[in-house]
Amino acid sequence: MAEVMEVLLEGATKVAEKIGAKALVIMKELPEEEIPEVNITVVIVGSTFDVENEKVKRISIPQNLDLNNLLNLISAFLLEHGILEEGDSFVYVTESLIGVRTIKRSFIAMKSFFAQNQNVLQRMLEIAIELSIEGREGTPVGTIFVIGDTRGVLKHSRQLIPNPFKGHKINVLDKDSKEIIKEFAQLDGAFLIREDGRIVAAGRYLEIEPRVIDLMLPPGLGSRHIAAAGITKITSAMAISLSESGAIRIFKNGLMLLEYNPRLKY
Repeated sequence: MAEVMEVLLEGATKVAEKIGAKALVIMKELPEEEIPEVNITVVIVGSTFDVENEKVKRISIPQNLDLNNLLNLISAFLLEHGILEEGDSFVYVTESLIGVRTIKRSFIAMKSFFAQNQNVLQRMLEIAIELSIEGREGTPVGTIFVIGDTRGVLKHSRQLIPNPFKGHKINVLDKDSKEIIKEFAQLDGAFLIREDGRIVAAGRYLEIEPRVIDLMLPPGLGSRHIAAAGITKITSAMAISLSESGAIRIFKNGLMLLEYNPRLKY
């Protein structure tokens, strides 16, 4: 396998040079001595966060996303860091293939996706994926995770039930927090999570008037997804919504940045 990866990396660097790509994205953790020496930015998609030198950046994205959504998030990262602009291309390499992706106008809306703490965003996306696949005690679960701008979100929401996290200092990055989050995901309402991962509340009703805030969303979305999109339009928060059908959607600035259903084969 190591030999295959070596051959793929060699091929990817040649493709990047031939087409004038602005970045080389490697979807595998590599030690520094194995990273190809090229004159463009190299991005390593792995388990570490933004550990970089001048030419190498490292980001972490849940690897159980399908390839298209992985590439969408990588595109957002490259845009946000000013590495690529509309029309620029990057070459990506996995353990089994080489590909090319060009930044299109539709990706521009994804800028600032990584403004939130990457660790927190990844953690909540991983939990949403697990809830989509497993449900809770065999029952499908639908919920919303709102990350960041807690003060703004509190102004535009109210408690449906007594807040189970009041007086507790539970952080989504804590090892033991995952099962607690999954348990309370069965409640009606949204989770409010600070940018550092501290859970502020669960069971919040998001007070959104879609007609007033003029959301530009695909047709057919349910009230949960509309509420998640709406709260990101009137605050600077990001929202991850999960429907009982298993569909996961991520919203920022009132726009849908990612749509993924782990129960479906792509």
